[in-house]
Amino acid sequence: MDLALALRAFVRTVERGSMTAAARDLGVSQPAVSKLVRNLEAHARTRLLERSSRALSPTTPGLRLYEASRGALAMIDAAIEEARNETGSLDGPLRLHGPVCLGESRLHAIVADFQGLHPGVSVRLTLENRAADLIHEGFDLAIRMGRPVEQNVVIRRIGLIQRILVASPAYATRCKPVLEPGDLLDHALFVSDTVLSRADALPLCRGGKTTDVTVKPVLTTNNAQVLINAVLAGRGIGTAQAQLVAAELADGRLVRVLADYEIQPTELYITYSSARFLRPTVRSFVDFAIPALRRIDGIL
Repeated sequence: MDLALALRAFVRTVERGSMTAAARDLGVSQPAVSKLVRNLEAHARTRLLERSSRALSPTTPGLRLYEASRGALAMIDAAIEEARNETGSLDGPLRLHGPVCLGESRLHAIVADFQGLHPGVSVRLTLENRAADLIHEGFDLAIRMGRPVEQNVVIRRIGLIQRILVASPAYATRCKPVLEPGDLLDHALFVSDTVLSRADALPLCRGGKTTDVTVKPVLTTNNAQVLINAVLAGRGIGTAQAQLVAAELADGRLVRVLADYEIQPTELYITYSSARFLRPTVRSFVDFAIPALRRIDGIL
């Protein structure tokens, strides 16, 4: 029995909750994973997994073996990668999770620049508007909007994502001027579903003070591009991340509304599961990505 491979199969099965998902992560068949786990149980002379029709979960000895094996495998992977990369050229997989809007607008380019420096690195970039579980879903690191709540990950703050109000010049010319926050009630307002402090309250900041302004959005969406398209079409005023509309503001397709105000910003973080056994590829990407993200207009 290949003990190292069996331990990897067991660890991924515990983390993913199924042998099918573990097999997909490891690039082998589900029967192969099942056989490896059975052989490991025979070697340990005890049952390591409780099997049911719905899920797999570790037994008490299985949990102890999982905790010991996860750290040991991470340490081995880091040591092997360190030895392999003594020439200064990185290779190996990098599994990255991030939000859709940042991924589509900026993060994909940062990944491409990193791979330009290290062609041997293969990246799996998953973009979703949710918080991924790094350990159980098999990600090396994640870019997060909002402070992560997990206790078992390393958290590094990147900065604040600036959010503003924008409109098309045609709409701004055609409709009643917005001279103060209360005037927003007289306009069609499009908002991201993450910006409201309440269903009818938009937190606006000026001079270090934040005030909840009563609003009645006509469109609330979780898709930034849908919102920006509605604003570009001249249908109303919209909330937007400044980094997503920098080009449109620069070329005049959009203008700021209530330019003295900003919407309460969102914190941006990068997280990873272990600083002690961090693989060189992961460490290098973190060191590369943080300054690259901080250079983006609209990230403060």
